[in-house]
Amino acid sequence: MTADPIRWLWAAAAVVLWMLIVAVVAWRREQSRRSAREQAAALVPAGDANALLVAFASQTGQAEELAWMTASSLSEAGVPARVVPLGDLEPAQLRAAGRVLIIASTTGEGDGPDAVSWFSRQYMTAPADLAGLSFALLALGDRTYADFCGFGRALDSWLQRSGATPLFDRVEVDNSDPGAIRHWQHQLGVVTGHAVQADWTPPAFDRWRLVHRKHLNPGSPGGAAWLLAFEPVGHTPDWVAGDIAEIGLPGAPSSGSREYSVASLPSDGRVEFIVRLMTRPDGSPGLASGWLTRDLALGEPVDMRVRTNRSFHGPPPETPLILVGNGTGLAGLRAHWRARAGAAHGGAWLMFGERTSAHDAFLDAELRTALASGELTRLDRAFSRDPGDGRYVQKLIEQNADELAAWIDRGAVILVCGSLEGMSAGVHAALEAALGAERVLELSETGRYRRDVY
Repeated sequence: MTADPIRWLWAAAAVVLWMLIVAVVAWRREQSRRSAREQAAALVPAGDANALLVAFASQTGQAEELAWMTASSLSEAGVPARVVPLGDLEPAQLRAAGRVLIIASTTGEGDGPDAVSWFSRQYMTAPADLAGLSFALLALGDRTYADFCGFGRALDSWLQRSGATPLFDRVEVDNSDPGAIRHWQHQLGVVTGHAVQADWTPPAFDRWRLVHRKHLNPGSPGGAAWLLAFEPVGHTPDWVAGDIAEIGLPGAPSSGSREYSVASLPSDGRVEFIVRLMTRPDGSPGLASGWLTRDLALGEPVDMRVRTNRSFHGPPPETPLILVGNGTGLAGLRAHWRARAGAAHGGAWLMFGERTSAHDAFLDAELRTALASGELTRLDRAFSRDPGDGRYVQKLIEQNADELAAWIDRGAVILVCGSLEGMSAGVHAALEAALGAERVLELSETGRYRRDVY
């Protein structure tokens, strides 16, 4: 143990800084919960203790949005309802509610959303005492993944093994299928005895027009990637870094849409995102990516809305920020470092991976400018097809494990964006190797490790 007073002062300062960051994170989480409580209070008459509980487990915001739609529809039909994140509940609270409606997303290959990782680990490993609880479950998923609605199915099984009784069979939704959602509405009407509105759709799309399109990687050995920019037509939208743009496809029904991580800020006056041209097995371009990158002309209008994605919002500027991603995932990280422009901040470190430095150094000039201006305080890149490199982005974590741990000790938040297959799992494994599995789990459960992967 040292007797050097300077070392003691530095140690004390580090402890105080860590405590301040913890306090800020806790304050932001409480502010989010308070906002949800205020929204819920608008649906429930004062003093009504019998409001129907609507719980959600959301990764990109869709389950939360459907939870509020469910509660609003019930309230309009005369059934008071309150909305709560599933991860904020305990089994005793579920049982005390008597009846609960749950909207739960599956992320990746059968996993639950990050926000319910603690709930899953703490309660779902063994049956709980939920005798007397009745529930209904709307499970959201995507059939292109092997374990379709995996978390919803696991949650359903746990509830029933715990003694809870389903009000009706689990409703599974494939990619916002309107037929499945209408079935959920119908079943709610049967259970509550109050008709739920028949035409239940997300908020309407706004009009935007394409104003810029730039090919980011000409000559790349991988798929062509494009930076697109859209200006609003007749409206003034607002969003924050981490939110998602949902764009309607031409000639498709209301559910025909694609989601993209927003790479810009409202102050830019336009929404930007990065799209990679996908190719079908027969060589033809993908429906959405082909239209956006090849067929849509500059100046032409599109239908789009920007949706809140609370699970990928960033920390306040004073909190150190570690950004990790690959490919088009750079879009979901870009708005976060740009949001720190002109402000004193706790540091922003970007680790990014792509194929070749000659063709796939996405936004290279912008990244160098951000580093020079201080928006980014550190930049590390890996190129898997370059001779003498051959690294994927997770290798950067392994090679900088000590520095990464030091940033985490200072209270850093980690945001990961990019491909689900390969990158996401590789980055997670590298973080566990660098920090320990328990610490990574703690970071996830406290909102300091967030992902937007697809």
